[in-house]
Amino acid sequence: MLNDEQRDDSREIGDSHKAAGIGESVSGQKAPSRMLVVLPNWVGDLVLATPALRIIRERFADTHIAFLLRSNLEDILSGGEWADEIVRWPASTKGQSRPKRRQGFLGFAAELRERRYDWAVLFSNSFRAALLARLAGIRSRIGYDRDGRGLLLTDKLLPERYKGKYVPVPMTRYYNAIARYLGCRNCSDQPELYTTPQEEAVVDGLFTAAGVTQGKPVVVLNPGSSFGPAKRWLPERFAEVADGLVAEHRAAVFIACGPKEIDTARQVAARMRHPSTVLDKPVLPLGPTKALIRRAGLLITNDTGPRHFGIAFRVPTVTVFGPTHQEWTATDSPNERAIQVPVDCGPCMKRKCPLDHRCMSRVTGNMVMEAARELLSGRLHSTTATP
Repeated sequence: MLNDEQRDDSREIGDSHKAAGIGESVSGQKAPSRMLVVLPNWVGDLVLATPALRIIRERFADTHIAFLLRSNLEDILSGGEWADEIVRWPASTKGQSRPKRRQGFLGFAAELRERRYDWAVLFSNSFRAALLARLAGIRSRIGYDRDGRGLLLTDKLLPERYKGKYVPVPMTRYYNAIARYLGCRNCSDQPELYTTPQEEAVVDGLFTAAGVTQGKPVVVLNPGSSFGPAKRWLPERFAEVADGLVAEHRAAVFIACGPKEIDTARQVAARMRHPSTVLDKPVLPLGPTKALIRRAGLLITNDTGPRHFGIAFRVPTVTVFGPTHQEWTATDSPNERAIQVPVDCGPCMKRKCPLDHRCMSRVTGNMVMEAARELLSGRLHSTTATP
């Protein structure tokens, strides 16, 4: 946290357009007819952007709003009504030659140019997003001035810094500052998600196959992390806590995973004394994963994307932090307990630990079990009902 002296030396996010010398904010302009909103590329960041997306939809009710996002993230926003159009980034160009990649990017920019968007609102921090908006001929391009892209923007917000380094601030606040710059007020910090009947039906099938009946408590474990192995709590500790919850509450345990996290999920199941359901055949898509967590009595997770599903649905959530700084993703949710052991080398924000993974190995099963007991307080037995 910053002290008062440091705070004076840092840029305040909400006043960043003034500091950048932009003058009147874009909120003083006429509302656009067509707006392109470029969304974040990480699951958790996208969930944390939902308060801003919701208030932008309310503020610009008569504007045609298009969301540009990676196709694998589309299900996160399923069931919502904040966009009139979904635009997907082209398929990965990995392995293609540089000329072909350049040709594909320019072709995509030309497609967007034909759609004649008036504003591009960049929730993504990437240089590529700003360059795309510029090449697409979008008149107003609003986003954070970082990663060398300032000259591509017409309206610049400055991220908060102290002595040249980015200051950890909650991503909800970071994204809400963009919404406020557009003239939005009363921005909430509470993420919000929805599910579809189809996603709920998938969960019904999972419960039937696992013998989960009405009133039986459901615990979801999320032991993976696409960010890297440094974020992953030990599989045997997940198993220890899950076995304790089965013994105390006769809970049904589901282990979620992404395509690259299957081995980790299977390791947790192999170390459990009690049966569990590993969602690996096939891997459960993000949409049904949302629905499963929504109907869980408890989520135990690393600091990774599905953690934010629990927060959005107000599900009791225990999050184990290791190398990451809690303030980047803080939500002040009363339904979450964050477990982190201070270590002299952290938080390092590294994807892979170069030492002994002490930030995670020092988090014991008892720490997580006690946090789970504190959260539950009789709530575990109420959450398998259908919508």
